[in-house]
Amino acid sequence: MEKINRPIRVLVAKVGLDGHDRGAKIIATSLRDAGMEVIYTGLRQTAEMVVNAALQEDVDAIGISILSGAHMTVFPKIIALMKEKKMDDVLLTGGGIIPDDDMKTLNDSGVGKLFAPGTPTTEITSYIKNWVKENRSF
Repeated sequence: MEKINRPIRVLVAKVGLDGHDRGAKIIATSLRDAGMEVIYTGLRQTAEMVVNAALQEDVDAIGISILSGAHMTVFPKIIALMKEKKMDDVLLTGGGIIPDDDMKTLNDSGVGKLFAPGTPTTEITSYIKNWVKENRSF
Protein backbone atom coordinates (compact mmCIF):
# COMPACT_ATOMS: atom_id res chain seq x y z
CA MET A 1 0.00 0.00 0.00
CA GLU A 2 1.10 3.50 -0.76
CA LYS A 3 1.36 5.88 2.17
CA ILE A 4 -0.63 9.11 2.20
CA ASN A 5 1.15 11.82 0.21
CA ARG A 6 -1.16 14.72 1.00
CA PRO A 7 -1.66 16.81 4.11
CA ILE A 8 -3.34 15.05 7.00
CA ARG A 9 -7.04 15.96 7.03
CA VAL A 10 -8.70 16.48 10.43
CA LEU A 11 -12.32 17.28 11.17
CA VAL A 12 -12.74 19.29 14.40
CA ALA A 13 -16.24 19.36 15.84
CA LYS A 14 -18.37 20.45 18.78
CA VAL A 15 -21.21 18.01 19.45
CA GLY A 16 -24.40 18.79 21.29
CA LEU A 17 -25.41 21.96 23.07
CA ASP A 18 -21.91 22.81 24.34
CA GLY A 19 -21.37 26.37 23.10
CA HIS A 20 -17.79 26.84 24.28
CA ASP A 21 -15.68 26.71 21.12
CA ARG A 22 -12.56 28.67 22.03
CA GLY A 23 -10.51 25.51 22.69
CA ALA A 24 -11.71 23.86 19.49
CA LYS A 25 -10.70 26.93 17.49
CA ILE A 26 -7.27 27.00 19.14
CA ILE A 27 -6.73 23.31 18.33
CA ALA A 28 -7.97 23.78 14.75
CA THR A 29 -5.54 26.67 14.25
CA SER A 30 -2.66 24.72 15.80
CA LEU A 31 -3.30 21.71 13.57
CA ARG A 32 -3.46 23.97 10.51
CA ASP A 33 -0.23 25.69 11.54
CA ALA A 34 1.36 22.22 11.82
CA GLY A 35 0.56 21.60 8.14
CA MET A 36 -2.70 19.72 8.47
CA GLU A 37 -5.85 20.46 6.52
CA VAL A 38 -8.59 21.25 9.04
CA ILE A 39 -12.34 21.18 8.57
CA TYR A 40 -14.10 22.91 11.47
CA THR A 41 -17.79 22.08 11.66
CA GLY A 42 -18.78 24.74 14.15
CA LEU A 43 -21.14 24.42 17.09
CA ARG A 44 -24.10 22.18 17.84
CA GLN A 45 -23.36 19.23 15.61
CA THR A 46 -24.94 15.81 16.01
CA ALA A 47 -22.91 12.62 15.99
CA GLU A 48 -24.47 11.76 12.62
CA MET A 49 -23.52 15.14 11.16
CA VAL A 50 -19.91 14.70 12.33
CA VAL A 51 -19.52 11.20 10.89
CA ASN A 52 -21.20 12.15 7.60
CA ALA A 53 -18.95 15.21 7.24
CA ALA A 54 -15.89 13.07 8.01
CA LEU A 55 -16.90 10.64 5.27
CA GLN A 56 -17.57 13.40 2.74
CA GLU A 57 -14.28 15.15 3.52
CA ASP A 58 -12.26 11.88 3.53
CA VAL A 59 -10.55 12.78 6.81
CA ASP A 60 -7.78 10.90 8.56
CA ALA A 61 -8.93 11.95 12.03
CA ILE A 62 -11.90 13.37 13.89
CA GLY A 63 -11.30 15.58 16.91
CA ILE A 64 -14.18 16.25 19.28
CA SER A 65 -14.05 19.09 21.79
CA ILE A 66 -16.43 18.50 24.67
CA LEU A 67 -16.92 20.46 27.85
CA SER A 68 -20.58 19.67 28.54
CA GLY A 69 -20.13 16.41 30.45
CA ALA A 70 -21.81 14.40 27.68
CA HIS A 71 -18.60 12.62 26.65
CA MET A 72 -19.88 9.17 27.73
CA THR A 73 -22.79 9.60 25.32
CA VAL A 74 -21.12 11.49 22.46
CA PHE A 75 -17.97 9.42 21.93
CA PRO A 76 -19.70 5.98 22.04
CA LYS A 77 -22.32 7.22 19.55
CA ILE A 78 -19.65 8.51 17.15
CA ILE A 79 -17.49 5.38 17.43
CA ALA A 80 -20.58 3.19 16.76
CA LEU A 81 -21.46 5.23 13.66
CA MET A 82 -17.85 5.06 12.47
CA LYS A 83 -17.86 1.25 12.84
CA GLU A 84 -21.21 1.06 11.03
CA LYS A 85 -19.74 3.05 8.12
CA LYS A 86 -16.51 0.99 8.15
CA MET A 87 -14.32 3.94 9.11
CA ASP A 88 -11.88 1.64 10.91
CA ASP A 89 -8.83 3.53 9.69
CA VAL A 90 -9.97 6.96 10.93
CA LEU A 91 -8.78 8.21 14.31
CA LEU A 92 -11.39 9.46 16.79
CA THR A 93 -9.71 11.67 19.37
CA GLY A 94 -10.65 14.73 21.35
CA GLY A 95 -10.49 16.54 24.57
CA GLY A 96 -12.14 18.61 27.21
CA ILE A 97 -13.35 18.08 30.73
CA ILE A 98 -13.23 14.27 30.91
CA PRO A 99 -12.36 12.41 34.14
CA ASP A 100 -9.43 9.98 33.91
CA ASP A 101 -11.64 6.90 34.54
CA ASP A 102 -13.97 7.95 31.72
CA MET A 103 -10.96 8.53 29.42
CA LYS A 104 -9.81 4.95 30.09
CA THR A 105 -13.29 3.54 29.44
CA LEU A 106 -13.54 5.48 26.17
CA ASN A 107 -10.02 4.42 25.11
CA ASP A 108 -10.96 0.78 25.79
CA SER A 109 -13.99 1.21 23.50
CA GLY A 110 -11.87 2.34 20.54
CA VAL A 111 -11.53 6.08 21.09
CA GLY A 112 -7.97 7.34 20.68
CA LYS A 113 -6.06 9.40 23.19
CA LEU A 114 -8.09 12.12 24.89
CA PHE A 115 -6.55 15.39 26.05
CA ALA A 116 -7.28 17.50 29.12
CA PRO A 117 -7.41 21.29 29.04
CA GLY A 118 -3.91 22.78 29.13
CA THR A 119 -2.31 20.03 27.06
CA PRO A 120 0.36 21.57 24.82
CA THR A 121 -0.92 21.75 21.26
CA THR A 122 2.38 20.25 20.08
CA GLU A 123 1.51 17.06 21.98
CA ILE A 124 -1.84 16.83 20.20
CA THR A 125 -0.38 17.48 16.73
CA SER A 126 2.39 14.93 17.33
CA TYR A 127 -0.12 12.32 18.44
CA ILE A 128 -2.29 12.80 15.35
CA LYS A 129 0.70 12.81 12.98
CA ASN A 130 2.14 9.63 14.51
CA TRP A 131 -1.21 7.83 14.55
CA VAL A 132 -1.91 8.66 10.92
CA LYS A 133 1.62 7.62 9.88
CA GLU A 134 1.20 4.25 11.61
CA ASN A 135 -2.45 3.51 10.77
CA ARG A 136 -3.54 5.25 7.59
CA SER A 137 -2.70 4.42 4.00
CA PHE A 138 -4.46 4.31 0.67
